[in-house]
Amino acid sequence: MNTVKIVEVLKKIAAKIEEEKEFLTELDSPIGDSDHGINMARGFAMVSQKLDAVNTEDTGDILRNTGMALVSTVGGSSGPLYGTAFMKMGMALKGKAEVSVPEFLQAFEAGIEGIKARGKSTTGEKTMLDAMVPALDAMKAEWENSGDKGKTFAAGVKAAQKGVEYTKTIIATKGRASYVGERSIGHQDPGATSFTMMLEVLAEEV
Repeated sequence: MNTVKIVEVLKKIAAKIEEEKEFLTELDSPIGDSDHGINMARGFAMVSQKLDAVNTEDTGDILRNTGMALVSTVGGSSGPLYGTAFMKMGMALKGKAEVSVPEFLQAFEAGIEGIKARGKSTTGEKTMLDAMVPALDAMKAEWENSGDKGKTFAAGVKAAQKGVEYTKTIIATKGRASYVGERSIGHQDPGATSFTMMLEVLAEEV
């Protein structure tokens, strides 16, 4: 992917989040602040605005600006967590005009590590990590096995979707959702869901 394509993907992600904001907010209502979709849509609307003003051949700059926009506009924990992930990915891809699959996977892993550190979290706690980590693992394995870009991203999407389903079966132990305890069982995590939507868009585009 080159920088033109990356900007295009980010704008399509923004459109997808806007389209699904009511659904994401509904998911957040029983276990959160009922604002995940609204906040994410606002954040990615700002991302789109910033991308219109960015004229760069540096993928790192694009992702860093994306992360900064999310931190400054998305409320709750999602803004700092997603923002950190994009900024960490930007650091990993600094100076890159083109991004290969191995480079993307390395940057994605850096983003996940950033989320773990910022949120003091790991898998099994009913968060976005329960979709992200399986997606990364599946993509690494498929790329090593086949070296096929389409199959690699498809494997990531499938694993993320399974991760979303998994979040329905566990108790939330992080963030606002942890306040409802066992009543969080049966509800899928909004953050895992919004991440999966992003990955689905990316997979379609690559």
